[in-house]
Amino acid sequence: MDRVEEIESAIDRLPPEDYRRVVAWLRAREQKTWDDQIDHDSATGKLDHLFAEADAESSQGRLRDWPPRG
Repeated sequence: MDRVEEIESAIDRLPPEDYRRVVAWLRAREQKTWDDQIDHDSATGKLDHLFAEADAESSQGRLRDWPPRG
């Protein structure tokens, strides 16, 4: 059994409250990883084309609120 299988097996044996704690930790960790990647991509200019596209759409009046106001 490899390391990941051992972790999976251990998680399967957790009581419900401990399982929820692990899930919450994993979700928070994944969110931080995502946020860090977006920050890095933005700081290094990888998202500049998206900002330029949004500016162009905005100047043409083609942007809409999301979610739509209602």
